[in-house]
Amino acid sequence: MSKNLSLAVGVVVVAAAAGFAGNWWGARHPAATAVAAGTSGKAEMAPTVPVEKVRKIRFYRNPMGLADTSPTPKQDSMGMDYIPVYEEEEESKPASPNQLKFSAEKIQKMGVRTETAALRVLDKVVRASGRIEPDERRSYTIAPKFEGYVEKLHVNATGQAVAKGQPLFEVYAPELLAAQREYTIAVQGVQALKQAGPDAQKSMQQLADASLARLRNWDVSEEQIKELAKSGTPKHSLTFRSPVGGFVSEKKAMQGMRFMPGEALYQISDLSSVWVVADVFEQDIASVRTGARAQVKINAYPDKVFDAALTYVYPTLNAETRTVPVRLELANPGGLLKPGMFAQVELPVGGKGRVVTVPQSAVMDSGARQIVLVRVGKPEDGRFEPREVHIGARSDNYLEVLHGVQEGEQVVVSANFLIDAESNLKAAIAGFGASAPVAK
Repeated sequence: MSKNLSLAVGVVVVAAAAGFAGNWWGARHPAATAVAAGTSGKAEMAPTVPVEKVRKIRFYRNPMGLADTSPTPKQDSMGMDYIPVYEEEEESKPASPNQLKFSAEKIQKMGVRTETAALRVLDKVVRASGRIEPDERRSYTIAPKFEGYVEKLHVNATGQAVAKGQPLFEVYAPELLAAQREYTIAVQGVQALKQAGPDAQKSMQQLADASLARLRNWDVSEEQIKELAKSGTPKHSLTFRSPVGGFVSEKKAMQGMRFMPGEALYQISDLSSVWVVADVFEQDIASVRTGARAQVKINAYPDKVFDAALTYVYPTLNAETRTVPVRLELANPGGLLKPGMFAQVELPVGGKGRVVTVPQSAVMDSGARQIVLVRVGKPEDGRFEPREVHIGARSDNYLEVLHGVQEGEQVVVSANFLIDAESNLKAAIAGFGASAPVAK
C-alpha cells in the first residue's frame, strides 16, 4: 500500500516538472511554439515585439552655435563634444542656411511683431539747442584815431540804452586842437586870397582841403566841421556821439583817462534784430538748407513762438559734440530777446520723395553693421532671415533703407533682440560672411 502511494506521488511530481519546463521553453521560444501549435490547429501565433528604428546621424554641429560642422564626432577648443544632428532634425531646418526657424509657440512667447516695409515721404523736424547772440553786423566800436584824454562822460554805465547821435563822451587832444587851428587859418586864408593870383589861391585851397581831410579822418562830424568853419574858433574838446541806437555792451572809458590811437572806449550793439546760433547734430546737417523757416522757443517766454530764417551754416564741425553751428536771424521787437538766453530751435525739413522705410525699432545697430530681421515664407512657417541694410535719411519714427529690404516685406519690429539672444544671431550672420552680397 505504501509503495503504491509513493509511486503515485512520484508520477505527479514528474508531470508537474515536465509542464513547468514546457511553459518555460515556450516562453523563451515563441516562434517554435507557434509552429507547433499551427501544426495541431489548436493555438494562434503570438504578436511580434516591435524593433526600434535606428536614427541616422547626418553630421555633428558646434555646441556653441557657431557655423562649424564635422562629419565625425569631435570636440571644440574648450573640450565640449559636438552635438549630433539627425536626418529628421535636418528636415525641419529652414530652407536657407542663413534663416532662423522658430515654433509658433516660441514666437508667441517672445511677442514677435512685424510691420511691412513701405514707401513713405520722410518729413521730419530737426531740433537743436541754441543761444541768443547780438548781430555782429549791428555792433559798433568807438575808438579815437588820435591820442588824447577823456574829459567828460555822458554815458557812464555798461548796458545803458543810447539813441543814434546821442553824446557819449568828450575828449581833449593837442593834435586835434592843432588840426582845428590849421583848418580855420586855411579857411580864412582862402577868403583873404580871393583877389590874389591863381597860384596863391590854389596853394591856400590845397592847404584848407588837407586840413579838412585830416579832421574827417579823425571822425570829426560834418556838423562840427561846419560850426568850426563858421565860428573860426577851435574847440578845446571834441564830442563823440553814438553812431547807432542800441545799448552799451562794453565800456572802457573812464573820466580823466588817457587813451592811445585805436583804443576801443565804447562798444554799442543794436538789438533790434538778433542771431540764434544753434548746434545741429552731424547726421541732420545734410537736411538743413539756408533760407528755411524755423520756430524758436525761449525758455523765458514759454507761451511765445518766434519765427526765424536760417541764413548761414558754419563751415566747421565741433569734434567734441559732433555738431555744426547754424545761424538764424529774427526780429526782436520790444527787446524781449537778450544775448545769452537759451533757445530751442525746430526746423522742418522735407524729404526727397517716397522711399522704402522701416520703423526705427526694426534696425539693430552694432556700430559696424546694421541688421534687420525679415520674415520669409508663410507666417506659420516661423522663418526669419537676418539682412544687412544700408540706412539713408531719418525721421522721428522711420528710417530710409537704401539696400537690403524691399517694399512689402515683413520686418520684425519687436522682440528682435530676443530673437538675437535666442538663436545666436551673430552665428547666423557669420554663416553668410562679411563679404556676402546684400539683398536688394
